[in-house]
Amino acid sequence: MKHQRILIIDDNPDILDVLDLTLSDIFEVTKANNGAEGLEKARQGNFDLIITDYMMPVMTGPEFCRELRKDILLSHVPIIMLTGKNDIKDQVTGINSGADDYLIKPFEPESLLARINMIVKRTVRNLDANPLTHLPGNASIMEELQNLISADQPFAVGYCDLDKFKIYNDKYGFEKGDEVIKSTARTLIQAGQEIGGTRVFVGHIGGDDFVFACPDEIADRVSQRLIELFNQAAPGFYSAEDREAGFIIGKDRQGNETKAGLMTISIGIVSNVNQKITHVAQVGEIGAELKKFAKAQDCSNYVRDKRKADRLSQ
Repeated sequence: MKHQRILIIDDNPDILDVLDLTLSDIFEVTKANNGAEGLEKARQGNFDLIITDYMMPVMTGPEFCRELRKDILLSHVPIIMLTGKNDIKDQVTGINSGADDYLIKPFEPESLLARINMIVKRTVRNLDANPLTHLPGNASIMEELQNLISADQPFAVGYCDLDKFKIYNDKYGFEKGDEVIKSTARTLIQAGQEIGGTRVFVGHIGGDDFVFACPDEIADRVSQRLIELFNQAAPGFYSAEDREAGFIIGKDRQGNETKAGLMTISIGIVSNVNQKITHVAQVGEIGAELKKFAKAQDCSNYVRDKRKADRLSQ
């Protein structure tokens, strides 16, 4: 089943046929004969990528790129520009007009497919990234978890949440709250890199909720290092007066005045070592339950799911 759609624009019917033959087995392909026609079809369709020739009648490739980038609804669509000569000036003009990549004709089909796959993946990742932390967002997280489940190897997923963040945000404001979120992202990345390097995936679900995924054997050490780094950073989020007092006064989610200690971090670790994980939703459900259990403790901590039945244990 073809999911991704590609628009190809070229005034040469032979080039259009070659591109169509190269791509049609994998992608849903739409063709246009010049930039103006291509622009009209781009606005009518929902394309994942556009391939356009450089030199065309009516509207050239660079002109097409500039017009497409003016449309806020289409400005994110990646563009590969084809040029018939190895001219640096043409390549620079194409990139400056908004193309993401270029390919010189004649081209090898394998090279074109490799570039397409690279650009589409990068675009999806960039669109999905959290705008505050630039970490992978929910779509990328779901894909990573599905890959782990499909690989059928021992893995663990850590669901991380900041405790007492709402009260902090209410007192110090959203700007300071955003600084805490970004600091937590850096801390999580550092912990993952120190313990597991590229074996640790880090994502941002949203707000003060984060997730990491890694081989099961290193999940505890990642959690321990994350807690250590967060506890070191947390006092710096507060004024000297609040830091010395060790608490702030605010309102809980029910609107009741409460005394809240300094922020801590809670982590729930879901693993497939002691139970069969068959779908992504299962990971999220168990993670939410574990995180709730971890948040009941009045300190930074993590809870690992070791159950084989319906019992939680640390």
